[in-house]
Amino acid sequence: MPNSASPVTTELHFFDAVSDKVIPAYRVLDGNGQIGEAFARKIYEKMSLLPALDNVLYNVQRQGKISFYMTTHGEEAAVIGSAAGLDDTDEVMGQYREMGVLLWRGFSLNAIMGQCLGNEEDSGTKGRQMPVHFGSPAHHFHTISSPLATQIPQAAGVGYALKRDPARRGKNCTMVYFGEGAASEGDFHAGMLLASVLGSPTVFFCRNNGFAISTPAAEQYAGDGIASRGPGYGVKTVRVDGNDALAVLAAVREARRYAIAESKPVLIEATTYRVGHHSTSDDSFAYRPRSEVENWKKTDNPLWRMRRFLEGRGWWDEAAEQEMKDRYKNEVLAAFRRGETLKRHPLGELFTDVYGGEMPWHLKEQRDELSALLKKYSNVWEPWKKELAKFQGNGKEML
Repeated sequence: MPNSASPVTTELHFFDAVSDKVIPAYRVLDGNGQIGEAFARKIYEKMSLLPALDNVLYNVQRQGKISFYMTTHGEEAAVIGSAAGLDDTDEVMGQYREMGVLLWRGFSLNAIMGQCLGNEEDSGTKGRQMPVHFGSPAHHFHTISSPLATQIPQAAGVGYALKRDPARRGKNCTMVYFGEGAASEGDFHAGMLLASVLGSPTVFFCRNNGFAISTPAAEQYAGDGIASRGPGYGVKTVRVDGNDALAVLAAVREARRYAIAESKPVLIEATTYRVGHHSTSDDSFAYRPRSEVENWKKTDNPLWRMRRFLEGRGWWDEAAEQEMKDRYKNEVLAAFRRGETLKRHPLGELFTDVYGGEMPWHLKEQRDELSALLKKYSNVWEPWKKELAKFQGNGKEML
């Protein structure tokens, strides 16, 4: 069952009026993976690549090799299923668990490692962002920022810009991802209002994973989840079982079609469960029992659902599973080990790309202060010597 405990339905129905009934969650795959459709094998493989990456990068963070990490454990179907329902040129505004969208669009393992390690292959943010705060113009993936919900009104504006662009009007939409905790921010309501009034082809995709860091959903709102808010803004809405990748795929495909054809927004609430900790800064067993997490892994596992579906169609077997797991493990480890050997961008890049044109006086002042500190301490303070050796020019090339 989805974490909202709402009933389920196999009929995909978008609504824009409130009823006195609990909103059902659209489902294609049941717990035994009995029903499905195309893209299944690719979806499952990309879903399986996420935990392969998450396991390695979570562990290397614990070893102090990267500063921070967030996993997608338990939400693989919601992320990959939604990515599969979009066109690769649709604009995406992520929250922070949407690495799978980039993987679906061809973002390489080396690029993943480049961003998380902040090495010279981090072409998007040049090592200036926290790990998993991806950005890639080539993949139409807008750079992630940490503050919750800021991307929601931005997405409404991006969708409106697409509508006004003769070259892209009627061809593309914007997809914005956020959690149910972010939906408690004012930015959620501002974005929904802006998109509904102006007619922005934006799909609002809420990953309701049950917890806003340590706050369970039951303590976040009194109404029927996030989907019940859509009709108040006149927005077509659907709730989907977020652990059913094919249901998410179908819902996003239809939401995208409607948003582009009508130049109007759509709200999707994908009910799922965050199996992992919120981030490497969190211990979720402080606010939920370990037994609850283990039960979700066994009773409503999105990866297991997709595997059962594939096996039922004769598209998958144990040999294919083992080959995939071994291949991913080797590829992810090889990409990480390679990424560790690469230099970081010149330290002077800290001060570039902030303003267009000439660098303003206050950034020059900060740059000169850092340069003076480097000259004074970089050869005598051991921690600096060790860290600066990782940068191009040993960290001393200032712009």
